[in-house]
Amino acid sequence: MTSGLARKISGYVRPYTPLLLGALVQVFVLLGFELLKPWPLKIVIDNALGGKPLGFGPLVWLMPGIEGWSADRLVAAAVAALVVIYLLSGALTVLYNAMAIWLGQRMVTDLRGRLYAHLQRLSLAYHSRQRVGDLMMRVTADSYALQTMIMNGVLPILQALVLLIGMIIVLAPIDPELTLVSLSIVPLLFVLIGLFNRKIAGIATVARDNDSLVYSVAHWGLGSIKLVQAFTKEEDEHRRFMDVSGAALRSHLKLYSWQTLYSAVIGTLMALGTALVVYVGAHEVLSGALSVGTLLVFTTYLAQLYGPVNQITQSWGLIAGARVGATRCFEILETEADLVDGTRSFPESGATGRLEWRDVAFRYRAEQSVLCGITLKVEPGQTVALVGATGAGKSTLLGLIPRFFDPSEGTILVDGVDAREYEIKSLRRQVAMVLQPPLVFPLSVRENIAYGRPEASLDEVIAAAKLAEIDRLIVSLPQGYDTLVGEGGATFSEGEKQRLTIARALLRAAPILILDEPTSALDAETEALVMAGIRRLTQGRTTFVIAHRLSTVRRADVILVLKDGVIAEAGRFDELMHRNNGLFQQLYNTQFDLTEETHVGV
Repeated sequence: MTSGLARKISGYVRPYTPLLLGALVQVFVLLGFELLKPWPLKIVIDNALGGKPLGFGPLVWLMPGIEGWSADRLVAAAVAALVVIYLLSGALTVLYNAMAIWLGQRMVTDLRGRLYAHLQRLSLAYHSRQRVGDLMMRVTADSYALQTMIMNGVLPILQALVLLIGMIIVLAPIDPELTLVSLSIVPLLFVLIGLFNRKIAGIATVARDNDSLVYSVAHWGLGSIKLVQAFTKEEDEHRRFMDVSGAALRSHLKLYSWQTLYSAVIGTLMALGTALVVYVGAHEVLSGALSVGTLLVFTTYLAQLYGPVNQITQSWGLIAGARVGATRCFEILETEADLVDGTRSFPESGATGRLEWRDVAFRYRAEQSVLCGITLKVEPGQTVALVGATGAGKSTLLGLIPRFFDPSEGTILVDGVDAREYEIKSLRRQVAMVLQPPLVFPLSVRENIAYGRPEASLDEVIAAAKLAEIDRLIVSLPQGYDTLVGEGGATFSEGEKQRLTIARALLRAAPILILDEPTSALDAETEALVMAGIRRLTQGRTTFVIAHRLSTVRRADVILVLKDGVIAEAGRFDELMHRNNGLFQQLYNTQFDLTEETHVGV
């Protein structure tokens, strides 16, 4: 683990220090029980059965008079002690595991919360550069990395080190030579740890990246299922998914193969060490230099001696694998929010709705210019329609108002103040939006409409639904306004979903209104009814409409024609239509004949 990553993790773990110290105390007590486990058997074999005196030791000091006990009484006491040691050890293990699991899950939940909150603070420009599946992988799967590193890595390693030191302290006075024999393979074990872990860490990184790609492909395919089926691309998408899934499978097989080889090599080396200790110890017993009971203690400790070494190797391997996930999590947390929150807020009465763009340019990427040199003034209460070809920059121009992203150059003023000086929440409360495609949530109809004003009363929700011409449909549903909307609004048509989002914007009743093709999925009759409600809403509000229908364009105070990120033309409908060979006139004539069609090009 690099020092930089260790510092980041230690900073994150610091609030959990008291709980971790409590876990460590339990670990040390458990280690004491582990060190005690072989000694009752030694007493049975050497003292009760072999007739050797106990001699002076902790047991004699704690229990005066034990030297005179009969063999039966000594066996009974040793067996009872063995049962008590295992019972207390088991009870404390249950308590420790429960605490470790709770603490680990708490760390995962907190990290997920921080990741999710940070992602929501990052601008749409950032999210446009990311794969949603990859971000989901980081939030849901990589967030387990800290739990793995701390609870399954660092703590077990500390436990193993303390146990290893404790057993060396106990064994060395009994037989220094046999203790050295026991430890002879430890240096080689740690050399192998380093060699294998470097290899496994690299393979784990590739496997995690491949898993992320599987998430991304699956998310896109399932989220675009309608498009996939419409173009009969099921087989192609299945093939694409199987390709990335196969790559992930191969990388995991390679990872598991190396991990298995790692375990096999370590296990073989530990078996050789055990065989060496048994061989040397047996010769000492035959020569009378060592008792059978002492050899039993040695061989029992030997399994526990190599156990901690093996635990260190396994835990270090877990840390190496989890390091990849932790790095990916901190990459998100260290991404600077490109939207710096301001300090000003709007008065209770809200914004007046005066907006101004001063030589504004915007780029999603350095090489990708979307807007260039936009200069525009909009007075309170005006309705501004935007038209132009797809990709001309209409949605981006309006997305700058609520600060979905900030201009790459220039300034946007709201009520005469740079929008960047306002608190983002305060600024966005001044804006109501109907976006494309219409977005609804798997909540009740009422909650969908009141999404921007959850404190709104049912009467206010119903009033907004009536203005959006969706009330009659809602009351016909099984639970009326309490009816749950299916995932992605599957229980509603596109037009019905659009009317729900219009009702949501109507209920928000903000001084600035952004309508992104608000009637594109409505039939002519419903459009006329909805537009009547929208016209009532726009009175006294600054309104921006990405125009799709002629009725919207005709009533606008000014129409902006965007082309290649600049305002190519601006004026009222009649003015633009009388410009010979003007861009708006060309768009109009391309899309409509001269018999009063109801659409204008987007």
